[in-house]
Amino acid sequence: MPLISNGQIVEDTWIVLDDGAELPAEGDVIVSYERLEKDAGQLAARKGRNGVAIENSVDPGELEAHLAHLDVIALNFPAFTDGRAYSQARRLRTEFNFEGELRATGDVLADQAGFLTQVGFDTFEVKNGLSLDIWNKAARSMSLAYQRGYDGNQETRDAARALPARGERSGYANGGKSVVA
Repeated sequence: MPLISNGQIVEDTWIVLDDGAELPAEGDVIVSYERLEKDAGQLAARKGRNGVAIENSVDPGELEAHLAHLDVIALNFPAFTDGRAYSQARRLRTEFNFEGELRATGDVLADQAGFLTQVGFDTFEVKNGLSLDIWNKAARSMSLAYQRGYDGNQETRDAARALPARGERSGYANGGKSVVA
């Protein structure tokens, strides 16, 4: 599947290993949470970067002991209607200060791009045939959000507070005169 990062399709250098596959001595690998738990020492000792793929039913707090040794965490969207990976991403960024790559996998749609970036996703595995132009337009379509993003982006409430008070507004349909409500 194509991988989008920073608005571009990029080569995916990571190898996703099955649980029974031999762990290579070097190279970038993504393993399951179960394999991470079982082979944490071997993974930390090898040359290359390490990542983990977790299902959206896993509590991100279970990764806390491993975060210092992880460069990527792949969070799965089994269906576009299942948003638990949004919560996992936000918690990894805000509660556990994970600074590595967060990758959205599974049923990832362009319509979700703005929301995905707001909670901290960096890369996105998308289906073949998805237009990069459509993805980028969707990613930039939200300028304000109801909830503050993990990076402190402005909320709609903050924008509303910045508006002049009702009696101070001008340009109403009354000859341009302010109307106090």
